[in-house]
Amino acid sequence: MSSDRVDWPDPAAIMTFLDGDPDEDPWVTPRLQTEEIPLEAYSEEWPIRFEALRRQIADALPETVIQIEHIGSTSVPGLESKPVIDIDLIVPDPTCEQAYVPALTALGYVLTIRERSWYEHRMLRLHMPRVNLHIFGPQCPEHARHLLFRDWLCAHPEDQQRYAQAKHQSRDCSVNMVEYNQNKQAVIRDIYRRIFEHHSWQ
Repeated sequence: MSSDRVDWPDPAAIMTFLDGDPDEDPWVTPRLQTEEIPLEAYSEEWPIRFEALRRQIADALPETVIQIEHIGSTSVPGLESKPVIDIDLIVPDPTCEQAYVPALTALGYVLTIRERSWYEHRMLRLHMPRVNLHIFGPQCPEHARHLLFRDWLCAHPEDQQRYAQAKHQSRDCSVNMVEYNQNKQAVIRDIYRRIFEHHSWQ
């Protein structure tokens, strides 16, 4: 595994999938009711693009960044994906938006989602190139799951193919990204089950 796991939460927390408050409206900017969901063949440009973005974010937040990781399908060689770079940015305190939002706004990112009830997650979008920048705090179980899922798919082509099929099936019956993500959930959770069993986590 490429990422340091010393500061991860314990396995019980990683295996517990928490839901946010269903009554919370997380959208800072208006939510799109319909969205195109293009899936493209893996591009060698995606990791190069991430590295340029990583350096830019690190330079803009030298006192704030704890960790910057390429996650999601564009981080898995060979996997089809939406041409959107997903990044996890770990900061000391996601609730202290003044410590990172102004500097990221200056780079063109737009604060789009604020989920206080779900790991204090924030998400900022960059439109060119397309980036979803996810903000979490230290020892966040969701961040740990992102890295486990990424590294598992990189090492297990059979599950990578299974996930690719789920993405296509979900795209064909979804009108926006919320539905697209929900329709993949059963396959994602089953792959996580395999990951947890591999680690002998009960």
